[in-house]
Amino acid sequence: MGNILQIAIDGAVFNRCMDCFLGKAAYIRNLQENVVALETELGKLIEAKNDVMARVVNTERQPMMTRLNKVQGWLSGVDAVKAEADELIRHGSQEIEKLCLGGYCSKNWKSSYKFGKQVAKKLRDAGTLMAEGVFEVVAERAPESAAVGMQSRLEPVWRCLVEEPVGIVGLYGMGGVGKTTLLTHLNNKFLGQRDFHFDFLIWVVVSKDLQIEKIQEIIGKKVGFFNDSWMKKNLAERAVDIYNVLKEKKFVLLLDDVWQRVDFATVGVPIPPRDKSASKVVFTTRSAEVCVWMGAHKKFGVGCLSANDAWELFRQNVGEETLTSDHDIAELAQIVAEECGGLPLALITIGQAMAYKKTVEEWRHAIEVLRRSASEFPGFDNVLRVFKFSYDSLPDDTTRSCFLYCCLYPKDYGILKWDLIDCWIGEGFLEESARFVAENQGYCIVGTLVDACLLEEIEDDKVKMHDVVRYMALWIVCEIEEEKRNFLVRAGAGLEQAPAVKEWENVRRLSLMQNDIKILSEVPTCPDLHTLFLASNNNLQRITDGFFKFMPSLKVLKMSHCGDLKVLKLPLGMSMLGSLELLDISQTSIGELPEELKLLVNLKCLNLRWATWLSKIPRQLISNSSRLHVLRMFATGCSHSEASEDSVLFGGGEVLIQELLGLKYLEVLELTLRSSHALQLFFSSNKLKSCIRSLLLDEVRGTKSIIDATAFADLNHLNELRIDSVAEVEELKIDYTEIVRKRREPFVFGSLHRVTLGQCLKLKDLTFLVFAPNLKSLQLLNCRAMEEIISVGKFAEVPEVMGHISPFENLQRLHLFDLPRLKSIYWKPLPFTHLKEMRVHGCNQLKKLPLDSNSAKFVIRGEAEGWNRLQWEDDATQIAFRSCFQPYP
Repeated sequence: MGNILQIAIDGAVFNRCMDCFLGKAAYIRNLQENVVALETELGKLIEAKNDVMARVVNTERQPMMTRLNKVQGWLSGVDAVKAEADELIRHGSQEIEKLCLGGYCSKNWKSSYKFGKQVAKKLRDAGTLMAEGVFEVVAERAPESAAVGMQSRLEPVWRCLVEEPVGIVGLYGMGGVGKTTLLTHLNNKFLGQRDFHFDFLIWVVVSKDLQIEKIQEIIGKKVGFFNDSWMKKNLAERAVDIYNVLKEKKFVLLLDDVWQRVDFATVGVPIPPRDKSASKVVFTTRSAEVCVWMGAHKKFGVGCLSANDAWELFRQNVGEETLTSDHDIAELAQIVAEECGGLPLALITIGQAMAYKKTVEEWRHAIEVLRRSASEFPGFDNVLRVFKFSYDSLPDDTTRSCFLYCCLYPKDYGILKWDLIDCWIGEGFLEESARFVAENQGYCIVGTLVDACLLEEIEDDKVKMHDVVRYMALWIVCEIEEEKRNFLVRAGAGLEQAPAVKEWENVRRLSLMQNDIKILSEVPTCPDLHTLFLASNNNLQRITDGFFKFMPSLKVLKMSHCGDLKVLKLPLGMSMLGSLELLDISQTSIGELPEELKLLVNLKCLNLRWATWLSKIPRQLISNSSRLHVLRMFATGCSHSEASEDSVLFGGGEVLIQELLGLKYLEVLELTLRSSHALQLFFSSNKLKSCIRSLLLDEVRGTKSIIDATAFADLNHLNELRIDSVAEVEELKIDYTEIVRKRREPFVFGSLHRVTLGQCLKLKDLTFLVFAPNLKSLQLLNCRAMEEIISVGKFAEVPEVMGHISPFENLQRLHLFDLPRLKSIYWKPLPFTHLKEMRVHGCNQLKKLPLDSNSAKFVIRGEAEGWNRLQWEDDATQIAFRSCFQPYP
């Protein structure tokens, strides 16, 4: 008799298991029915939205009337659900084909279950929105608080419209920043303006769902065409009618919320010419790119409020009664207002929500909720929906993935563009056919996100996320069901200990950036982890051996700016990171790289920039990294005068150059060289010269008194040049005659953006920089023999060059420190169109700056004594720059 295995199952447990199974099976069983229901419900929802929108448009035509936040939130919610539901409906038939057994099962159970669950959720969302879409009132008179900070925004736009030769003006900015409010004020300004006569003032809300018919209806009604017979005409016939009226009239057309190009010809609107007395079109949009599509003669970025205006707007919405109820509340309210980042929509929403919170505990809780999960704050989900509308409108999933990746960085963090693109490539978001192709794609995506106002450009090479945009991104990656568990972000949270490793297990991307973690003592198991950010934990002392042992999928590891001085070491077990493509230990105190890094067979990007204490990189580690595409070794090991013989850094760079020559796929190189022999080896390789982006010559041994700068002309991608402590060099020589003979345009350093020289004690000038038209940063430190930056005497032999020269056209920063013999920057005034800051210290012989009254204004920092010694081109120049000077304390 065979053995019989008997298992006793508790009835309640069995019932729960069955409920769970049947519940999941229902998503498959009801799939076809739910897809049909979703299509029907979506149609009803769109009809409801159009009805509400028509009421909003009619009401907002009245002066100072603006739609309610809850109405805008609902409209944005409908658009978001429509976009997601359309996608599900489009794929519905494909999923339904997978069903079998009369629709009760599926050929791909997991796929059908997931899809069925999404359809059911979207059906519930559509039903919820239908129920919420009943509004007795859709708009109200804009409160006085809406005018906070408005005058400074309104004046330049109005002045442009009535004083400059423009016909089309675009106002762009992120959602919730106050573009519609600004347009409302322009509407009222036109209504009250007697000097600017017009026949028609027309307001149209365009929205993402562009409908030419609706625009024509609104314009037609305004000009007297709106009747049954006119409505029966087709688009082209209506366009002719509208055009024939408007071409004879002076009109102002205000288009709110434009998402794509509105073809004026299709609508029937004559294109206003560049003429201050002509008709005007003013439109608002979330994308700077739309301003180009619309043919704007001028565009204005509508930014967030200043700190003072933001506080005033927040204060008005909270009310004095609450703010004065407790001294601590007034202080906490300042913190809450700061969390809104100057965004009017957020300031109003949160201010109104806090208006009746009169205990310190409630305000402290509000701060905690905002920092932990802004979407849990009452009413703030509507603010986030406004931004999600912009996110949903991004052109493709790749751009959306790249955007969400940015929330791994801490609040207010300036993200280097090239560093971000390195990570995107490492994650596999971008094409890998060629590095330059992938980089160009990355920069294009950065530009798209900046144009969409989802990233802010804070410097030429840096971007950041607005606080509220970052809240939205975190809301998407951490709370929306489809994205849950993909991200764990604790960046800038002030942690002294890492989260329990149990929380990491199913995470795909984890950021512990910018914390105070000292020890990583546990060994996590993270089979799905692709990206790990440990950067900017400045006090990190130890990572336990084996820490990376169970991260088989890890592709991107960032540990930059980490570690107590010369204490931190890379842990044993890093050889287990078989999928790792990007390793960043830049600006760390790590002293040596372990031999086992030779086993990282998929490593494509190694960043060792400014790892100045790194004295040992084992020989063959670089050459064994056969798939390496990017190697960044700018200022690597600079804190050590001599590396050990078993290090690739030994000998000033000769050993390193030999290893680099064997890297078949190398495309991007940043390099530090310390001997003239290494420099000669480098210049003898066309492969390395084609890769170089940044070059540092540090205490180069064996240099002559003259370095032939003409040799740098072949470095077509050289972006950054730094020369430190090259004491014997008296001249960076360039053969101007040869340049003129060989080239039509004498700009041979077209990619050079940053130049820094320090402790070059015999160098007298840097005249070669006239051939670097795109130079953005120039820093000279302790070059004690420097007399001129650009020497006029060196052009005596080639006067034909003079007509081509206008140096420093793109210069943004000029720093001059301890140059006791410097007498001249340039021999005549320069426009300095892009210069933001000039710093001058210890330049006692510099008596005149190359400025006149036509030069652009910028900040000048220096010693008061040196400023008072300056001689000026004329009194007008001195007066113009008087307010630009800021003395060192």
